Amino acid sequence: MEQWCRKALFILSMLFFAQASAFAQEVESVESANSTESAAADAAKPHIAQLTIDGPIGPATTDYLIRTSDKARENGARLIIIDMDTPGGLDAATRDIIQHILASEVPYVTYVTPAGARAASAGTYILYASHVAAMTPSTTLGAATPVQMGGMPGQQESPGQPPREVAEQPSKDTGDDTADTSQSDDADKSPDRSGSTMERKVINDSVAYIRGLAQRHGRNADWAEKAVRDAATLTAQEALKENVIDVVADNQQGLLEQLSDREIVLLGEKRKITADVAELPVVAYAPDWRNELLSLITNPQIAYILLLIGIYGLIFEGYSPGAIVPGVVGVICLLLAFYALQVLPISYAGLALIVVGALLIAAEFFVPSFGALGIGGVIALVIGSVMLIDSDVPGMRVSKTLIGSIAAVSGLALLGIMYAIGHSLRKPKVPANQAMVGRTAIVDEVRPELLVKVGGEIWRARCDEPLSEGQTVRVTSEQGLMLQVEPQ
Repeated sequence: MEQWCRKALFILSMLFFAQASAFAQEVESVESANSTESAAADAAKPHIAQLTIDGPIGPATTDYLIRTSDKARENGARLIIIDMDTPGGLDAATRDIIQHILASEVPYVTYVTPAGARAASAGTYILYASHVAAMTPSTTLGAATPVQMGGMPGQQESPGQPPREVAEQPSKDTGDDTADTSQSDDADKSPDRSGSTMERKVINDSVAYIRGLAQRHGRNADWAEKAVRDAATLTAQEALKENVIDVVADNQQGLLEQLSDREIVLLGEKRKITADVAELPVVAYAPDWRNELLSLITNPQIAYILLLIGIYGLIFEGYSPGAIVPGVVGVICLLLAFYALQVLPISYAGLALIVVGALLIAAEFFVPSFGALGIGGVIALVIGSVMLIDSDVPGMRVSKTLIGSIAAVSGLALLGIMYAIGHSLRKPKVPANQAMVGRTAIVDEVRPELLVKVGGEIWRARCDEPLSEGQTVRVTSEQGLMLQVEPQ
């Protein structure tokens, strides 16, 4: 059974390191870019900083954007361009990014690029919050409806109601007082009476928030509300025509040309992006090792694997005290998993099911139930894994392939346990005081007394014939803690 447990823990570790190796390669690929960035930073000359949001917006994205933009300003950045392609993101992460942009003393230009990219859901909010909103032709934005998942205590939901969406949109807490009461009047004229009270509250709050961002920068607030209520979308040219964005540019050079002498609202005041700023050199700021590490840890797939390695590592340490390595690895992985899970939108019911499932599988080692505990544990583990990440944002869910792999490994471990139990039950019963009879031993010492090693244990022994160290002998009888042996 111990071998099966070791194999299961080894397979889980391999799954984790397989995921980690991909991120390690990405870190190596950006090292040269980072060295170039460091040289530019040391010069501390005025420049335009170029940042990138590519993929779902999460804690790693927030850390990268805020820390890197602060560093860029210290190094002399006079303008910050964010190249964006995102399907959406998490509420807290998006809110932090928007608050940072609104409080910035340096203008932010959010540029949806390359062709085929999108600024969906949370990306639409960031685009509206930026001082200049720009897009490449053949890109899209919109679909900013918050999706509420699950019910709230005391809340009644209608039958057939869709599952709760992740609150991908930030709540209204930026302190922006530019959103006047007209938005409330508009919401009251056509209230959304479908769904629960909680859903209407989330929708109305999101509408108020995005209208405030639109009014702050003089953009189309009515379409912004439509993007939230009806999940409306627009192409780049349509967005420019509807006054949703400010610029459509084929490339970065075309974008910079259109920024010259453009009027923006910065910290509540109207200012211009002067021609000399638009002509500054562009310096790309790639994610550093800290951003890559945070992105690795907060990846739902990695967090899930870390959680399982941590749980099984501690269980194996309890089953085999003194192994040390499983306990150390388990504690480290569990702490990393808890860090990742506290910044990810998780379902605590799913987390509890995973823990219970792992404990039930482990309990099969100690309380043989002919598979009842183990099968229940595998079922709880799979259901908990599906429920663990409470998000509909692409890239922010645990993949079904990974869940299936973990279920297969757990099932194989369970079959191994059941086979070992069945094999032990088929063995003939031997009295406890005769369990060593017939076993092979190795002579460990001859003087001052005869000691033999049986299966890693040292026993005192007697023999009627002279023996030498290292000689193989067979146990013929057992008398308490004394064995009678003979040469084999």
